[in-house]
Amino acid sequence: MASIRREIAIEASPEEVWSALRDWDALHERLVPGFVVDTRREGDDLRIVTFGSGAVLRERIIAVDDEARRIAWTVIDGPYAHHSASAQVFDEGGGRSRFVWIADLLPDSLAGSTGEAMAEGTGIVKKTLETR
Repeated sequence: MASIRREIAIEASPEEVWSALRDWDALHERLVPGFVVDTRREGDDLRIVTFGSGAVLRERIIAVDDEARRIAWTVIDGPYAHHSASAQVFDEGGGRSRFVWIADLLPDSLAGSTGEAMAEGTGIVKKTLETR
């Protein structure tokens, strides 16, 4: 199973970064605009995510931990036999944050493209939150 970790320092408070990450329905507006072009909720724990690349994934929320500033989800429709991911915000002090995104997935053959997408996504998170 491939395991991919991306992290980036952000010049924004952990509260600001967490607020944007936790807004499960607004990825395309608050966290990764352009990288994600639409997010639609289905029920309490599902969302349909449309990426700028044209890919559409159906995701299930697994856990939201406000104290740890961590959210976990799984892709239930898409190219993966297995996909679980989490994103977490850490306090770096001085009004700065560290954003960490981890994904475990099968098949391994998707690790390269998934890792590239995650690197692009974390860069957009940084740009978006630092310009607000």
